[in-house]
Amino acid sequence: MLRQLLVPLLCGLVFGTGLALSGMTDTRVVLGFLDIAGDWNPALLMVMVGALAVTIPGFWLAQQRGTPLFSPQFFLPASRTIEAKPLIGSVIFGVGWGLYGYCPGPALAALAGFNWQPLLFVVAMAVGVYLEKAFSARSQGRPGSIPP
Repeated sequence: MLRQLLVPLLCGLVFGTGLALSGMTDTRVVLGFLDIAGDWNPALLMVMVGALAVTIPGFWLAQQRGTPLFSPQFFLPASRTIEAKPLIGSVIFGVGWGLYGYCPGPALAALAGFNWQPLLFVVAMAVGVYLEKAFSARSQGRPGSIPP
């Protein structure tokens, strides 16, 4: 039980530390990367390349094992169909990221800086998640119920 809590916490701390050290909690860095016609900043590209350099061999090694280290099985998607709801969510995510320069991981890591901007972003994100769950519950014929 402790391992099920400790491993994700440790992974989150390592991820957040990496985001902070690489400057990804600074919206100017992210927006500078997206500004290809202006003062372009390649820092996010370097972070992405570094992430791929770790992720690709990591996935290969994980597949060679057959089972994860801390779970009895891998949880992989069963369907390869692209549905409208995640596609629309991806567009909304991308527009928001491009307008403000935060996505959930860096925003949560930026909370450690005790500034009001990431706090405002995280609160707005939480409200958006809550509203999506409420609307999804209603559209599935469960008025008033909000899934956990």
